[in-house]
Amino acid sequence: MAGLSLYFEDGHDDLDDFGFDDYGSECDGIRITAFLDAGQDNLTPLGRLEKYAFSENVFNRQIVARGLLDVLREFSDNENDFISVMETVARMSEDGEPTVRAELMEQVPNIAMFLHENRPNFPEAFSRYLVPIVVRYLTDPNNQVRKTSQAALLVLLEQGLMSKADMEGRVCPVLLELTEPSSDDDYKIEAVAIMCKLVTMLTKDTVEHLLLLRFCELCSDVRLFQVRKVCAANFGEFCSIVGQEATEKLLMPKFFDLCSDSLWGIRKACAECFMVVSNCTSPEVRRTKLSPLFINLISDQSRWVRQAAFQSLGRFISTFANPSITGLNFCEDGTLHEIPKISSEHKVTTSNSSNSRNSFIDGSPDSLIQPRSEQLQSTSDLTGPPSHHPEGNSSTQPKEDGISLGQPKHSAPLSRQQMDDCTVFNSFNFWRSPLPDITQDLQLLQEEERDEVIEKQDETMRDTEGEGKEDVPSLDAQGPATSSQIQKVLDCLQPHLDDPDVQAQVKVLSAALKAAQLESQREDADESVSESNGSTGSPTSDELSAMSELSLTDAQISDSPSSSPVLNVIPQQLLDQYLSMTDPARAQTVDTEIAKHCAFSLPGVALTLGRQNWHCLKDTYETLATDVQWKVRRTLAFSIHELAVILGDQLTAADLVPIFNCFLKDLDEVRIGVLKHLYDFLKLLHADKRREYLYQLQEFMVTDNSRNWRFRYELAEQLILIIELYSHNDVYDYLRQIALNLCSDKVSEVRWISYKLVVEILQKLYACEAHDLGLNFINELIMRFCHCSKWVGRQAFAFICQAIVEEDCMPMDQFALHLLPSLLSLSSDPVPNVRVLVAKALRQSVLEKPYFKDPGSAYSDELEEALSELRMDKDRDVQFFSTMDPNRNVMDTSALI
Repeated sequence: MAGLSLYFEDGHDDLDDFGFDDYGSECDGIRITAFLDAGQDNLTPLGRLEKYAFSENVFNRQIVARGLLDVLREFSDNENDFISVMETVARMSEDGEPTVRAELMEQVPNIAMFLHENRPNFPEAFSRYLVPIVVRYLTDPNNQVRKTSQAALLVLLEQGLMSKADMEGRVCPVLLELTEPSSDDDYKIEAVAIMCKLVTMLTKDTVEHLLLLRFCELCSDVRLFQVRKVCAANFGEFCSIVGQEATEKLLMPKFFDLCSDSLWGIRKACAECFMVVSNCTSPEVRRTKLSPLFINLISDQSRWVRQAAFQSLGRFISTFANPSITGLNFCEDGTLHEIPKISSEHKVTTSNSSNSRNSFIDGSPDSLIQPRSEQLQSTSDLTGPPSHHPEGNSSTQPKEDGISLGQPKHSAPLSRQQMDDCTVFNSFNFWRSPLPDITQDLQLLQEEERDEVIEKQDETMRDTEGEGKEDVPSLDAQGPATSSQIQKVLDCLQPHLDDPDVQAQVKVLSAALKAAQLESQREDADESVSESNGSTGSPTSDELSAMSELSLTDAQISDSPSSSPVLNVIPQQLLDQYLSMTDPARAQTVDTEIAKHCAFSLPGVALTLGRQNWHCLKDTYETLATDVQWKVRRTLAFSIHELAVILGDQLTAADLVPIFNCFLKDLDEVRIGVLKHLYDFLKLLHADKRREYLYQLQEFMVTDNSRNWRFRYELAEQLILIIELYSHNDVYDYLRQIALNLCSDKVSEVRWISYKLVVEILQKLYACEAHDLGLNFINELIMRFCHCSKWVGRQAFAFICQAIVEEDCMPMDQFALHLLPSLLSLSSDPVPNVRVLVAKALRQSVLEKPYFKDPGSAYSDELEEALSELRMDKDRDVQFFSTMDPNRNVMDTSALI
């Protein structure tokens, strides 16, 4: 009803037709459907609706359109009347006045919701009457009507009010028609925009069969750059819906064209959605095709494109993350959890009730196949036992040495029952073809090689015996694997290359094979050089060339994935560009806030590289942590706890703790970042390191601006969580005083949350059976609050007592002995606000405990006497809370008699 006053200013006299003198505005609360009430005419309500719906006065028609929802509610009891109203709505949709049509369309989402709630009564009303109106208005000649229709359509889809049949049979055909090459430009641009917005609300099948090919055509629209720009901006949404296969087959060529478009705005839009597109492609496409394409964008001639590319660089790098490398994965709530590891120091075998299959290859401490540092990726429950083994199925059981599979760091070995549960509930067994059992083959190969080595050693010793030569050193039977051993294992794994875990293992074996072959070549070259030196005294030119080639090969080995994981995780060019974001020159040529974008995405880049490659980012992180812009440091402060999870306890203690300590002394804008996640960071530290921060918690009480009460509120919330990290003695010695100071804060919000902190501290003391400390704390609460000269303190004591009872912080006999007398003494407090909380505490909490319900309780008479006085209190609120039934939350009126 907004804007009705504008009509009044024009001096409309038609308000008398509605049967009342002053129609008023929306805020006046007068019914907009008052024209349906009986007036001077003899028309029925339906007749009166018909009269005003098609009145010659535009204002009357607008009022009817604006009040359609209320009209439907009034006629919803009678099906025939309701249908008549819907027929009237359908005819009103053809009104020649655009403002009437726009008013009508604004009410369509509300009417649709009403019909949805009453679907049993009117199951087909929405599809029959309203959908045709929405579809027709998409091609309305008036721009305002079209915009209103598009907005209504989005709302209908977001609320799930439009059926799939209506979308595929009515809406999509209209959009396809409007996006034809021969369509009007304005209609086409609008249709493309609405189609791109709808795609996220449609099913994959609908998008693939109806919209995908047309979208590909629109991406190549030569005539209208606005169309290409809309397609580029929404390219990621289409990729996310249709999936990897369609993205790589149909959409990727279009994306390459858009990334090289002549208009910088289109290239900028591509850079902004690059991460979403990358997530929809395979690792191979991401590495070989998208990475070079992104490098082109990041060196684009347009500063705006470069700016968008650098802002997306960290997010694009994060798409290369592999849980098998990072050792971490995300839970459904978005938190990072470490994937349980498999110990590489012991052998494991497979055991199953029905069959036996090998799940892990590890022959000895100097095993031929060294497992990856992070082996498991659980997809169902990251905090529980692993769902499967990367080299086999989940039926694997530990050997007699007691080492369990999937044992999380710092946790006890899994029991046999836990391992059985892991096997029972693991769906991995049901779709994965079993890996070959090569443990015995591997052992036989090693035994054969060992026998050959021993024979050669014996022959050599027999040949050299008695000749005065030095004894040949004994070879280790458990020595490094030879190239022939590795090659045989690779041959066994070839039939199973479709398994991603086998692929990863083959990569490791291939690197080991290459290293073994190069080592063999080195030995041959050394032997050849030695023989040459023995005859000529110096190597020939050909020998020098061979030696230099071997040296070059060694350099290549040092950069191989097995020894330099960075090159195996992300392309080096991407990493170099990311590290350059801290260069001051970038701020001048690209973006003044480029360092902030670097800081924002650093945890994602660190997660992608893995903690073994933290050395690549360490200098960059330290540079950002000392940036002169507090926004950069604030960004790091808010994410330092997540980075600690990524790096692990050792790197956190060495590299993050010093920076964390600097943030604690920074500006309040930076300190709030570490304060909001103080518990999350401290729980990752070792107990001795964590205890050092007990001395610094008091510093959070001091802020740059004393009026920044939210800082102290956040401190109280964090202390409630931190209590569990420390012993009861530390809580009493350090956190108790902070809590009491917060309870005396000038801001009520800080005080109320601090009262909960006091309760948690008391609960900690009694849970640890530190009754002496608990009693000391209680006496301090009584002196500080119950006997406080200010009514706020006495009110706080009543609230604390109620919370103690509700949370069962201490035995009720101890509460009755030490706290209840002080609480009862406040029942006659001169301030009503104190007596209200006393009444509430006694009636809702104390009397509900079995200890006090017993009529023979020593305190039952005192409680009843106090409540009787409160029931007769002169303050109505005190009376209410002292007589209220806590179970029904209503006034016990009989108690007032």
